[in-house]
Amino acid sequence: MFSLLFVSASALAADQSLAEYKYVLHISDMDPSKQELILNNARNLLEAYPPGDVEVEIVAYGPGLRLMFAENVNAQRLDSLSQSGVKFTACGNTLKGMAKLLGEEPKLNPAATVVPSGIVRIGELVKQGYIYVKP
Repeated sequence: MFSLLFVSASALAADQSLAEYKYVLHISDMDPSKQELILNNARNLLEAYPPGDVEVEIVAYGPGLRLMFAENVNAQRLDSLSQSGVKFTACGNTLKGMAKLLGEEPKLNPAATVVPSGIVRIGELVKQGYIYVKP
């Protein structure tokens, strides 16, 4: 039983970030200028703080999910930001809806992680103390 408690405590500690500042950036429209803006915001946040002091997660749903499509013109920027620690979260509800409309599920950038609901994810992050930004 002691080892079970130790593993649970270790897993919990691994989930907690040491970053002093945490931001969730929200995109829900497909306007290319907003896609660029949100990626610029993420880069600016990374550059504003010393390494390890900031966490950034971009959550996309609705038409904004197109930012995370594999063939999006910003794919290389997503890859670069992901390598710098930015997390990209895609709404599973939107993905299912788009699959119905398109006849197949769109391919996402490998940097994107799918969650059941984008709006719920934003709420969870805000509850964890993330600063909410919608450019």
